[in-house]
Amino acid sequence: MEVNTCFTRVLLTIVLFNKVYTLNILGVFPFEGKSHSFVFNPFMLELAKRGHNVTVISHFPQKKPVQNYRDISLAGKSKILVDVFSLYRSYWSIIEISLFLVNSGTANCKLVMADENVQNLWKTQTKFDLVVTEQFNSDCYLGLAHKLKAPVIGITSHKIMPWHMSRFGIVYNPSHTAFTFLEGGTKPTLYQRIERVIFHNYFNILYKYFCQRIDEETLAQYFDDVPPLEELGRDIKLLLVYQNFAMMGSHIFPSNVIEIGGLHVVKPKPLPKDLKKFIEESEHGIVYISFGSMLKAVTMPTDKLQAIIDALSLLPQRVVWKWEDQTLPGNPKNIYISKWIPQNDVLAHPNVMAFYSHCGLLSTTEAINYGVPMVAMPIFGDQPVNAAAVEESGLGYQIQINELSKEKLLAKFKAVLDPTFRENVKRLSKVWHDRPISAMDTAIFWTEFVARNKNITLSAAAANVPYYQYWCLDILSVFVIFILTITFLIKYLLSFFKRNKRHAMNRKSKKE
Repeated sequence: MEVNTCFTRVLLTIVLFNKVYTLNILGVFPFEGKSHSFVFNPFMLELAKRGHNVTVISHFPQKKPVQNYRDISLAGKSKILVDVFSLYRSYWSIIEISLFLVNSGTANCKLVMADENVQNLWKTQTKFDLVVTEQFNSDCYLGLAHKLKAPVIGITSHKIMPWHMSRFGIVYNPSHTAFTFLEGGTKPTLYQRIERVIFHNYFNILYKYFCQRIDEETLAQYFDDVPPLEELGRDIKLLLVYQNFAMMGSHIFPSNVIEIGGLHVVKPKPLPKDLKKFIEESEHGIVYISFGSMLKAVTMPTDKLQAIIDALSLLPQRVVWKWEDQTLPGNPKNIYISKWIPQNDVLAHPNVMAFYSHCGLLSTTEAINYGVPMVAMPIFGDQPVNAAAVEESGLGYQIQINELSKEKLLAKFKAVLDPTFRENVKRLSKVWHDRPISAMDTAIFWTEFVARNKNITLSAAAANVPYYQYWCLDILSVFVIFILTITFLIKYLLSFFKRNKRHAMNRKSKKE
């Protein structure tokens, strides 16, 4: 009898603590960059797999029906960003990227809000327990979430953007905080710190006046009661940020900023036969090269391309290269080229000795996940800050495209191919994997946590403090006024005593 009672209690406990709360979740991911979808897609699919009803607005609908999953497809309404950016880097390229971010963000806002299926969500008063949206180049969808009366979770596929730091109460200090679009990492020079101050303010001003303001005008065409977007941004419950301290280093984040780096990495699949044969028949292993889905490697200057080919020819390893053209100059026999490479599956192969990359965050994540050393050549976006993290963490070495030469690149390859260096990278990879729960389980837990506790304020106090208080300007002004007052009083008293002394001396001289 006692055994049955005990068993009943245990069974009841298991049922209570594993109760499944079915949530209605809206995901809004309207950016046309396919690499971004590689993070959000598996996350939303996992939510559906765990029993939640998921609706996703994106340019990348599922190819086959998925249980508990509904697409609001934007496919065909805008050009997908693949192989669109040239391989060069300058101040002007940073300005171009900033303008691209603003223009694409405001254009996507107009596209989403004009979509009939999206409009039906609020016209039919569809009930959502939660909205998950990318924190990237538009806050438009915070207005949509406000109309749907649903709490918001932000998620990134990159380092936190400059204009999102203040809304989460994240301290930005150019002396040690890496800036998304610039070099220098956590150890910037004086010149790099000056760059950061200028560009940090530039990006924040640009976003406020040329993105948020336009998005607010777009929302006003559909809703008449939406608060300012920056105000809604500060109401976001928490941010799932795609990084991990094992590579990016320790940061001072509020408790509602959660690291989920590695969420997109899936179990590797078998390689195509010809690629597998090329890799496994390489006596000294292979070097893998890819500059991502948005950079056009074929736009590389001829002298830089030849420098890479010449450096590779001096290595004993074979090379697998994601290359958009049919041939390479000289048609080197030790290089396998293809317009598409299953990157995750290639990096998982034990014969991969090194990875030459543009240092996109997803590529960098896959490299540390599989313990593959990197030669990082950043070009745009968050790539410079990722490359700095690669070098600082010990995952690899950087080389800038403007300094690229056969000799310098060969030296970088030899450094990362050194057995001792590779062994250190394997140890770093173990640190990366050493977590209490997986990145996916972490993301799922906090998503469900927000839905369970939607009425609780999770934002940091620093996010809602006025600037003059945040920087203690009011305290400083009190001290300044106090010092000025004391200075004035001292001067007045000194002047008073001097006058009295002169008057006394004058009276004395008159008497004499």
